[in-house]
Amino acid sequence: MKIIINTPIISAPAGVANHYLGLRPYFTNAVVYNQYMPMNYIQTKVPILHTPLRMLALFFDLIKFIILIIAYRLPTVLLNPSFGPRAIQRDALFMNIAKMLKCKVAVFIHGWNNDYLQSQLKTKDQFMSVWKNTDAFFVLAKEFEQYLRQLGVTAPIFVTTTKVDDRMLAGMDAASQKKGEIINILFLARIERVKGIFTAIDTFKLLKDKHPFLKMRVVGSGNALEEAKQFVSEEGISDVTFTGSQYGENLRNEYAAADLYILPTTHGEGMPTTVLEAMAFGLPVITRPVGGLVDFFETDKMGYLIESLNPLDYAQVIELLINDIGKTNKISNYNMQYAREHFIASKVARQLENTISKI
Repeated sequence: MKIIINTPIISAPAGVANHYLGLRPYFTNAVVYNQYMPMNYIQTKVPILHTPLRMLALFFDLIKFIILIIAYRLPTVLLNPSFGPRAIQRDALFMNIAKMLKCKVAVFIHGWNNDYLQSQLKTKDQFMSVWKNTDAFFVLAKEFEQYLRQLGVTAPIFVTTTKVDDRMLAGMDAASQKKGEIINILFLARIERVKGIFTAIDTFKLLKDKHPFLKMRVVGSGNALEEAKQFVSEEGISDVTFTGSQYGENLRNEYAAADLYILPTTHGEGMPTTVLEAMAFGLPVITRPVGGLVDFFETDKMGYLIESLNPLDYAQVIELLINDIGKTNKISNYNMQYAREHFIASKVARQLENTISKI
């Protein structure tokens, strides 16, 4: 079986690119990546030339895509848009080319833009006129499967997951572990308001007043990074460390040194990889009921899903774990075992290949 996977360039991994960077060593079939230039990458690097470079990059990516299909002789194509106007419109071009060249096409939809979804539900026929020939869809949550059915999709839809790279856990003891106490709280994500950075900091501030030994690590970069630093400084919150983005061994060390993970996100998440990674390192997880987390997350056994954005609600459940280390250890060991059974990249890659082979 031959597969062409459309993915953003993976030299600076994030989101979809990070997913396929982690899966690449574990594919057993002939898999090639058609790496395209994301529009936001062009806009960030060269904003003045954004529009002409965007069109030139897209033209180049389409030509490269055609060459790969011809070279691979009728491969199955896997497209990877988020459900938003730019990504859907872009991948419709790849979809039409692949079908014209007689390829089977699967579409893996990662994140969801609910405003765009509502607009498409009003024009279902227009959406289906583009995507009716898709051979299969992959989604990260049962909720997203329902959205596609509402849009009129009749093709097979498979619910899958993101992954934890096996290499991240290399040499890590999977046996039962014990925490002496919760000291280090980890926020690891893009530093954006929608990812919940300010809710997380406010939560830490409430906890710090009662538990002065607590520390917080904020790992990542983003548009709200400087604002978050300024907020911590103005509020006089001590023991908050901003590390910037971390990769490889440094990223592994951040998880290994943490005692609890918090992500009060309101972003249109599919399946937050950082949550799965935190679980694999045995961290209790405090987050919101978003995307595919709703399908498997067991509150009180894995941590807590909190609908609210009130920092007091997050502080209360974290304090519960601070005061009951036996419960914390039980959650820690359960998360570690569950993640290794369900989210390891080598297993996810094989499952994806097996499903595509049946399309």
